[in-house]
Amino acid sequence: MGKLIIDAHSHLWLKQDTTVDGKRILSLKNGRSIFMDEEVQMLPPFMIDGQNTAEVFLSNMNYAQVGAAVVVQEVIDGCQNAYLTKVQQQYPDRFFCMGMAWNTDEAQAVIDAGLKGIAFPGHRIHESLLTLMPVFKLMESKEMVLSMCLADDEEQIGQMAEVIQECPDLKVAIGHFGMPSTASFRSQVLLARQGRHVMVESGGITWLYNSEFYPFPTAIRRIREAADLVGMERLMWGSDYPRTITAITYRMSYDFVEKSSELTDSEKAMFLGGNAKSFYGFENLPELPYIKNMSE
Repeated sequence: MGKLIIDAHSHLWLKQDTTVDGKRILSLKNGRSIFMDEEVQMLPPFMIDGQNTAEVFLSNMNYAQVGAAVVVQEVIDGCQNAYLTKVQQQYPDRFFCMGMAWNTDEAQAVIDAGLKGIAFPGHRIHESLLTLMPVFKLMESKEMVLSMCLADDEEQIGQMAEVIQECPDLKVAIGHFGMPSTASFRSQVLLARQGRHVMVESGGITWLYNSEFYPFPTAIRRIREAADLVGMERLMWGSDYPRTITAITYRMSYDFVEKSSELTDSEKAMFLGGNAKSFYGFENLPELPYIKNMSE
């Protein structure tokens, strides 16, 4: 098999239409949305209908030679369980879709729908993560994957460590690469040492270093630092598509890693796809040839 690239952190939705902490999020035209009462460019401007669909993402993935993607959820996009269930059924070899749930009944509904994990934007959760322990226990028993993006908050990181200890067989992917631009980075990454099934994925790392911009040299240094802390075998690449590609192309969200001289070829292969293939159990990945650009 040729190039193996798997995206461990992405988002899909048909429409954003929700309220978080009393503030509005609503899809508009031309890729824009109302986000927390402010108009922003949520999607690339050519996505004019506001829909962030699997088919558009697959076109980007095929062009960038990305074989598969994990689709997580965020409360700011509203619950997308119904749409992601259809995506999972239609493209089982290309997507690993996660549901959203806040209690065991909702988690069981996610399991019954055939979704493969549950995503929690922990940085937007106001109560203790330990209140969700029954959900985590259920997920562990059903071999679901937990995606957790944590706040820059040592107390919440401590709660996550307790979850990992209480659920030793639960697969956990810590999102946003442990927030490498904050003081909590080291503590979040070290969670991977707390359990044998804990990984750290880099969704959003280009967003966190947007002010520095491509080729994101500090992001590369943080990947190197995380590998030195927990080993490259615990790290995975994620894009945080589509929000990140308002600033860069989808291919640029990973090729700064491919082109770096600070990582070995073996480390790049593990980080960009090999680790995610094993962790999420992807099989039957397509061969995606490089298609020359008209500008080349």
